Amino acid sequence: MDVTHNHNLRTTVSMLLHLFSVLVALSTLVLIFAGGLVTSTGSGLAVPDWPNTYGWFMFAFPLEKMVGGIFYEHGHRLIASTVGILTVILVIWLWRSETRPWVRRLSYIALATVVTQGILGGITVLWLLPDLISISHAGLAQIFFCLTITIALVTSRGWKDAYRGSVEAKTSIDNTLRQLACLTTSIIYLQILIGATMRHTEAGLAIPDFPLSFGHLLPPHWDAGIAVHFAHRVGALIVTLLIISTTGHVLYHYKNNTELKRPAVLLLLLLGVQVTLGAYVIWTSKQFIINSAHVVSGSMVLGTSLVLTLRAHRDRFSIEKRSKTYKKQSPAGALA
Repeated sequence: MDVTHNHNLRTTVSMLLHLFSVLVALSTLVLIFAGGLVTSTGSGLAVPDWPNTYGWFMFAFPLEKMVGGIFYEHGHRLIASTVGILTVILVIWLWRSETRPWVRRLSYIALATVVTQGILGGITVLWLLPDLISISHAGLAQIFFCLTITIALVTSRGWKDAYRGSVEAKTSIDNTLRQLACLTTSIIYLQILIGATMRHTEAGLAIPDFPLSFGHLLPPHWDAGIAVHFAHRVGALIVTLLIISTTGHVLYHYKNNTELKRPAVLLLLLLGVQVTLGAYVIWTSKQFIINSAHVVSGSMVLGTSLVLTLRAHRDRFSIEKRSKTYKKQSPAGALA
């Protein structure tokens, strides 16, 4: 009876931990959208001080004063603080209940990342939006999002159960898929960095038409803004080819493996959304909602590609190899 009760308790705690990690990941996605709104509306300096807001303690700032750009910038700060608090809770929870040391270490890295991200955000304001810091701030946000996605995935029951005899777990993954998935995820992240550079250097409309460039296949003239913008378009083409190749490989070789097929199909669908939004960013002259949605969908493409990559490498995260280590742990670790 006690054994059954303890098992049920461990299962419940594990499920709640996973759900909370999903909440952190979703909250991070909302934060990225809020950051996109700040950039898209030019509200980065609407609140000129930090960490306070016009001298007020952040959480005490009057709601009636949140108008215009202050609404976007202060709202972004509130959401960022919430994500930070949720991350601290997640780290403590994992420290108390997670039996895999590498997952706990991953949460520590996530905490260090979100703290660094907050400091970078403050420097961005105090130093009046320097391009390099702003781009780094955007890039680190994506890394933090990837960390939350990873924690949510590896704490899921599906991930753990895969080592206990499922068909997916017994499927041999070829090196081609592993390499394709890694390359695709890496290039998507690089493409996001180019997009961040384009946004923060005001090159979003350096080429004002799409799919052509000033009515030509290649821009008839060049400057720094046009070069960055065109590099983003070339990057989009490369990402498209890589995603099609990766998805095609999965659907052809692993059509019965839902663990791989689902993120692969979702990745292809999100690619279509991302390309469409990218086109509308140009056609609407960077309408701020569309522009921000484009940023968020880019994050979703990255996160989905990461899930596919991790699942393709899942046999290298064997639970059994680590189970011997946990027998030496304190009773606090028994609730994983």
